[in-house]
Amino acid sequence: MIEAKGAGVRQEWSPEALLANWTLVDGDWDLVANKSGTTRLGFSLLLKFFELEGRFPDVLEEVPPAAVEYAADLVKVPATDFAKYLLVGRTAEYHRKQIREALGFRPSTVADEKALAEWLAVEVCPVELVEDRQREALLVECRARKIEPPGRTRVEKVLVAARGKWEKTFCARTIGRLGEAGTARLLSLVAEDNEAGTALLTALKRDPGAVGLDSLLAEITKLNDVRKLGLPDGLFMGYSEKLVAAWRARVIKMYPSDFRDTSEDVRITLLAALCSSRQAEITDALVELLVALVHKINARAERRVEKQLTAELKKVRGKEGILFKLATAAVDKPDEVVRRALFPVVGEKTLRELVAEAKANEKVFKAKVRTTLRSSYSSYYRQMLPPLLNTLGFKCNNTAYRPVMDAMKLLKKYADIDGKTRFYDAGDDVPMDGVVRKDWREAVADDKGKVERIPYELCVLVALRDAVRRREIYVEGAARWRTPEDDLPGDFEATRAVHYAAIRQRLNPRAFIADLKKRMTASLDQLSSALADGSAGGVKVTTRKGEPWIIVPKLEPLAEPTGLQALKDEVVRRWGVLDLLDVLKNSDFLTGFTEEFSSVAAYERIERDVLQRRLLLALFAGSLTRL
Repeated sequence: MIEAKGAGVRQEWSPEALLANWTLVDGDWDLVANKSGTTRLGFSLLLKFFELEGRFPDVLEEVPPAAVEYAADLVKVPATDFAKYLLVGRTAEYHRKQIREALGFRPSTVADEKALAEWLAVEVCPVELVEDRQREALLVECRARKIEPPGRTRVEKVLVAARGKWEKTFCARTIGRLGEAGTARLLSLVAEDNEAGTALLTALKRDPGAVGLDSLLAEITKLNDVRKLGLPDGLFMGYSEKLVAAWRARVIKMYPSDFRDTSEDVRITLLAALCSSRQAEITDALVELLVALVHKINARAERRVEKQLTAELKKVRGKEGILFKLATAAVDKPDEVVRRALFPVVGEKTLRELVAEAKANEKVFKAKVRTTLRSSYSSYYRQMLPPLLNTLGFKCNNTAYRPVMDAMKLLKKYADIDGKTRFYDAGDDVPMDGVVRKDWREAVADDKGKVERIPYELCVLVALRDAVRRREIYVEGAARWRTPEDDLPGDFEATRAVHYAAIRQRLNPRAFIADLKKRMTASLDQLSSALADGSAGGVKVTTRKGEPWIIVPKLEPLAEPTGLQALKDEVVRRWGVLDLLDVLKNSDFLTGFTEEFSSVAAYERIERDVLQRRLLLALFAGSLTRL
């Protein structure tokens, strides 16, 4: 059996769609008037297929069966006769010529193919990397130019030529932006006997690891090493992130020796894509490590203090019995005044002592947390502050109110001053509002108003973490944590239509808003009508605490689909209970899919059969977790 090659041809058609797209109109009947039998049916289907697809089918199976039945009924020829129609030969060539002339198309030429390759290289390849979509774009352009697309083999050659042209253009532009010094530094990374370059490439492919001070300092060292390459700012400005990510993915699997097998321009561009992407990714990783580390410091201090306090003796005895009495009284007399219902059961004095103890305990808890935080930060985690401030460039677009940025400037000023200097100088402007929480004020400033450095640094780190997470502060050179103004793709203005098509939205915002208002109004009118005639399925509009409230009833479970149980019984009868691990093993035996997994590191030390077993067990465990 011949398989249909046109995977994009729609095969399912509703009666309305068949009527709108496959009906022969006035001019079409003139073309089929002098034809009969198989020829009449075949010509009719070729004509409508070309109108829809802008090309002729490669095999008969591309024509939807529903369309064959529909057209056969129109021309009064049995649908089975379509299988006798030949797509090659003098008759088919004549039919194609008639259809092209009727629709104003012409066959493609070698000059057309060159022009299409140029168009693809300039307009499509920079923004679309998927081959199937490039092919679709080519067919759409052929239709717009009233050209019959080349044959399948010729189409593939056009696509290969276009990708080659675009790759050369992309490499040339990248090398031009790097300059001679930049290209020389990149090429030295993969030069023979350059152990330092090999070590840097290996480090760039390595993830930061677990959250901790050591991993943060290691990432700072890695970022400083890649910055020494001196890659220019905006190296890939104007190119889509998908394009740069594709080149990065291509290079991440390569060994240093693999680079020497590529042409020099491709080698330089691959290294530039890797180093530029990893520079932004390492910056992101540093920010994420900082956010996680600040959280870890606080959470660890709170857990340590909680363990200490829970072991301490409580002042008011019999708290459980008091709580039981209060609960019983409240349930028995829910409408009674507190003084009449609860005070006779537990004295007012006892309740006041409980409240006072709770407040004291809370105050003691917060004080101990601050003490524990200060101890762990000053003795260990404080090492990260100077290199972090010197490496990451924190920025803020708010020029009117920026207390955290002002506090960061103060910390940078004191970064190299010995920790024995306990307080900030009286002449320093130390921001408090927006930086230091109220419960930390007494720990940060003493009775004379002098601000202590260590607790203030902790408060600044917490405020910085919160400001970064809400995007008030961004980091220079980052990708995820960049300025929100750069969130749009670099090529957005030039390829706005492509990006809008990807999210299936209209280019005209007025049309989008008008359509949204229309659909919302229609939905609300439908709900209003259903509420009025009682056909809303139990949905009611009531009031709750004086405000309108919509009540939606719980959905009843749907009935089990017909035949589902029979299908389950048949699966069990044929194969019994299947073990998921056996399914994975057999799938790998038949397809070898585990061979497609590759390490992001520079090399692999684990034997392939051992790695195969580990991968299958990992997939098995992950599947069980999701189930």
